[in-house]
Amino acid sequence: MKDIVLSGIRSTGNLHLGNYFGALRNFIKMQDENRCFFFIADLHSLTTHPKSENFHENVKTVLAEYLASGLDPDKSVIFVQSAVPEVSELYTLMNMWSYVGELERTSSFKEKVRKHPDNVNAGLLTYPVLMATDILIHRASKVPVGKDQEQHLEMTRVFARRFNNMYGVEFFPEPTAYNFGTELIKVPGLDGSGKMGKSEGNGIFLADDEKTIRKKVMRAVTDSGPAEPDAPMSEPVRNLFTILEIVSDDDVVRFYKAKYDSGEIRYGELKKQLADDICRITLPIRERIMDIRSNEKYLSETVKNGAEQARESASATLAGVKKIMGFKPFW
Repeated sequence: MKDIVLSGIRSTGNLHLGNYFGALRNFIKMQDENRCFFFIADLHSLTTHPKSENFHENVKTVLAEYLASGLDPDKSVIFVQSAVPEVSELYTLMNMWSYVGELERTSSFKEKVRKHPDNVNAGLLTYPVLMATDILIHRASKVPVGKDQEQHLEMTRVFARRFNNMYGVEFFPEPTAYNFGTELIKVPGLDGSGKMGKSEGNGIFLADDEKTIRKKVMRAVTDSGPAEPDAPMSEPVRNLFTILEIVSDDDVVRFYKAKYDSGEIRYGELKKQLADDICRITLPIRERIMDIRSNEKYLSETVKNGAEQARESASATLAGVKKIMGFKPFW
């Protein structure tokens, strides 16, 4: 029996190199081995109060990028979160066996409070409950997660176990992290530290055109250059070499490492090479994104079929939960 695997991404706009190399390429591979559910988390994005005029366009953008990157609606269930109302109903029920104290202790909530003290809404507090709902509504057994999401996956396991113990059943599986068989690639940002991300403003997006990519790479943070041969790399320079190792051929990487070790490195030349190799990978994807995004019929059929399949799975779970909890119809 195939594992049920679930993953989603917020609909706050464009996917970047970190998304592509960190997870998307693995998602493409695992479609043939598992029953996969991929969704666009538009409900999650409401915690940041996106403008209504951009809301739908952001969903379309992420959907087109999913499909252009290789996710196949004939192999996987691809849907928009809000098109499955069973998610919202189970989310309401799950809040009844989730506790304020444990939600306030989550790292993500504390970080959001620190960064955005003027927008501490209830959705931020119960964010882990909605994430758990997304997983449990399909009774998923595997979830691809990065280091920053491990706590949320553990909370999902806690919620599943709590429900099972509370009602004396073995209804929800306790999902585990999906292991791709290799260590996940972490793509650093262009700002000299941390990982690539949309909110950090340090990323190369799959939808970026060539001019934008070259401009971003040439502005990437470096240092004043090695003072002598074999000088240790600063973090910003190490980040550029990390990206080079991801997108470039081995002989190119060896060439620039030798230039660095000899003290002859010219960061302008390194950046030009890096931009060339990023463009080689992303521009064909961008072309597919543009084609798919303009194909309204294909996008509509994809999410309609995906929602139907997702609702079939979700309604079965919700019906089971309500029966266990004691809900009974009067007609």
